[in-house]
Amino acid sequence: MGAPEHRTSAESVGPVAYAVLTVSDSRTEATDESGRLIQRLCDEAGHRLVDYEVVQNEPWRVRTAVRRFLQGPGQCLFVTGGTGAGRRDLTIETVTPLLEKVLPGFGELFRMLSYEEVGGAALLSRALCGVSQGKLVCCLPGSDAAVRLALAKLLLPELPHLIWVATR
Repeated sequence: MGAPEHRTSAESVGPVAYAVLTVSDSRTEATDESGRLIQRLCDEAGHRLVDYEVVQNEPWRVRTAVRRFLQGPGQCLFVTGGTGAGRRDLTIETVTPLLEKVLPGFGELFRMLSYEEVGGAALLSRALCGVSQGKLVCCLPGSDAAVRLALAKLLLPELPHLIWVATR
C-alpha cells in the first residue's frame, strides 16, 4: 500500500486528540507563546486538546510528563522547547529513550525548511519525531517561527496519516 492509499485509510482517524508539553526554565502557562501557538494551529485544523503542561527543563520532569501522556487518551504529543544545543537543552536526550521508533525524515525535512528561512543556524536544531506505544511524539524548538514551520509545512498536513501508521 502506497502513500495515497495510506492517506485514504488515514481519513478514518478523524480529529486527533493531542497534548502539548512545554519544556522551559523561564516560561509559565501565562507566558507560553509556543505552546499556545501549537494549540491554536491544531484547533484551527480541527484537532482536540486533551492535555497541556509546562515543566522545567529537568530530565525527570520531562520524562514523567511524557510517560503520563503515553498512558493517557492522547494520540499525539507536541513537546516544545529544550531541543537546541545549549547545556540546558535536554529534551531530545530525555525523550529519545522513550521512543520505540524515531522518524529521522522529520528532523531532516525540518532542518532543510529551516535552512531556507534562517540559513546555517538550522544546524542548531535537533527537532525529532518518533512513535511510542502507538502514539506520535514530536519534539519541536521553542520558537514560534519553528513551531509554525513544523506544524504548517510538515505535521498538520500529515497528522492523521502519521497517527494511522503509528497505530498499525
